[in-house]
Amino acid sequence: MTAIIPIPAFADNYIWVVRDGTRAVVVDPGDAGPVLAYLARERLTLVAVLATHHHQDHVGGIEALVSRHPAPVYGPARETIPRIAHRLGEGDAITLPGMSLQLRILDIPGHTAGHIAYVGDIAGTPALFCGDTLFAAGCGRIFEGTPAQMWGSLSALAALAGQTRVYCAHEYTLANLRFARAVEPGNAALREREAAVEATRRRGEPTLPSTIALERETNPFLRAGHDDLRAAAAAHVGHPLDDAAASFAALRAWKDTFRPA
Repeated sequence: MTAIIPIPAFADNYIWVVRDGTRAVVVDPGDAGPVLAYLARERLTLVAVLATHHHQDHVGGIEALVSRHPAPVYGPARETIPRIAHRLGEGDAITLPGMSLQLRILDIPGHTAGHIAYVGDIAGTPALFCGDTLFAAGCGRIFEGTPAQMWGSLSALAALAGQTRVYCAHEYTLANLRFARAVEPGNAALREREAAVEATRRRGEPTLPSTIALERETNPFLRAGHDDLRAAAAAHVGHPLDDAAASFAALRAWKDTFRPA
């Protein structure tokens, strides 16, 4: 049976493990310690490591991990990733070793210049590993790309099937929802989601995965082209915004300085 398991790391990271029988693929292992402990406890064989981008909290554990459990490392062609064996970009496809699971690659620059995502059916359900580009109710900061690139990347992810499960890399959901409610206070789906997420966090459980359908309803960065979002962004910056990309850029800049009341 194939399953996707979150391993908490650092203050708010999730390292995702795709396990199938006794085999495991690890996504964005920023810290080797909890992964090594999980593999030992569950008696799993590491067959691959997938990296979405080069930030240390996503790749910092690769060296120690593959030193103990030799396995091929897959990652973005345009970024420097430890021990990388397979450099990937838009349109590439991989089959996870020993698992018969296929993933296709999307280029999603913005957070970093060469950021990629992995998309494929896992246990009969579409799954997306998107690193720090798309978050539950949010998106990553723009460090190396442009707002236009990030908007294009998010638009590509928003076009995926609604049932696609979103496996992003941080537990930022509640903070993101507080910003989303400030931007779009009349969104009933947002109110419902915030209440559900608060209950989930009180139980100490992850709020992930999300789904693309839920993000379309409640994520302000995917909804930047909607009239009410554009109006809110324009009111914040004090001038009209010509299109969805400009609205997104204004919302992202707003989030960068947002402090909940």
